[in-house]
Amino acid sequence: MGEQDPGGSNKTGKTDEKAAPVKKPTLAERAAYAAEAVAARKPASARKPAPAKKAASAKKAAPTKRAAPAKKAAAGEAVPAETAVSADRAVSAKKAVPVKKALAAAKPVTAKKAATVRKTAPKPPAGESRTALVRRARRINRELAEVYPYAHPELDFAGPFQLLVATVLSAQTTDLRVNQTTPALFAKYPTPEDLAAANPEEVEEILRPCGFFRAKTRSVIGLSKALAEDFGGEVPGRLEDLVKLPGVGRKTAFVVLGNAFGRPGITVDTHFQRLVRRWRWTEETDPDKIEAAVGALFPKSDWTDLSHHVIWHGRRICHARKPACGACPIAPLCPAYGEGETDADKAKKLLKYEKGGFPGQRLNPPQAYLDAGGRPAPPLGAA
Repeated sequence: MGEQDPGGSNKTGKTDEKAAPVKKPTLAERAAYAAEAVAARKPASARKPAPAKKAASAKKAAPTKRAAPAKKAAAGEAVPAETAVSADRAVSAKKAVPVKKALAAAKPVTAKKAATVRKTAPKPPAGESRTALVRRARRINRELAEVYPYAHPELDFAGPFQLLVATVLSAQTTDLRVNQTTPALFAKYPTPEDLAAANPEEVEEILRPCGFFRAKTRSVIGLSKALAEDFGGEVPGRLEDLVKLPGVGRKTAFVVLGNAFGRPGITVDTHFQRLVRRWRWTEETDPDKIEAAVGALFPKSDWTDLSHHVIWHGRRICHARKPACGACPIAPLCPAYGEGETDADKAKKLLKYEKGGFPGQRLNPPQAYLDAGGRPAPPLGAA
């Protein structure tokens, strides 16, 4: 067989008498013809100029696909120009489809990856040792103690029984709504014995503003009966006893133990969970595991105040959807800085409660809170 030139003709000097004396297009010309033909087939509305990169790739890929026609020409069989162009059309069409599919699939994949990144738990800063994590966590707590020296439980209560009932009622609602509801409840049923003997329908009517009032009525009447029958009408001061009461879990138990009995405990509510993961103190999602992981970073004596500091910061500055990063006092220590608004002026507008100049959640807050510029919450139904 003779050597071929790029156009597919033999260099032996022999010619095919049957072949028309027409100059055969080069491979590059064929690719151009095929591209024009494919473009001509598209409707005018869908016709778009092909990017330069696609044309270049088509020119490079064309020679490998046309190896078979070239061999036929070498054997003395001339390939008509129309046949070559048709083959080029098929090659170009095959090339164009995967490219379009790849481009179309690129956007959903990118969006999916972005969504995955947002849902994935943040990992500890690169190279941060256990000792460094402990130091950073404790420094954040010290900084927050200076920002919220008046931090306290944001439920109005007078004694362990009222705090226990108020904490149970605070599920799936705000402390403000509970504080606006409990005065009427405790005025009518001041003791566990009174609430245990209450008419459920009357209690439901009082608790209606708290939401889930039927389930909460069953819980507070049930725990009141348990207190009256099993504990002499007194709230027990042990974790193992508290969690046996209807509607009482570890979070509620630690609120009562820490703030009514002075026994340290970590309150893992929704704000606490969000912030400790955002600060990369832990990657755990289970409340009990979060409690254990965070508790290991601090002395036990710090647990109750730590809970207040974290929860207060989550309610006022480090919000779930729009954290006020530009107004955050611990921004230099936060690995998640930048997730929220970083402009100082815009961030200030996101602050809540006393940090934003608004009333707090307690109708009867401690004096230290009022001295710091805090304002009491309005009673239920007030304008």
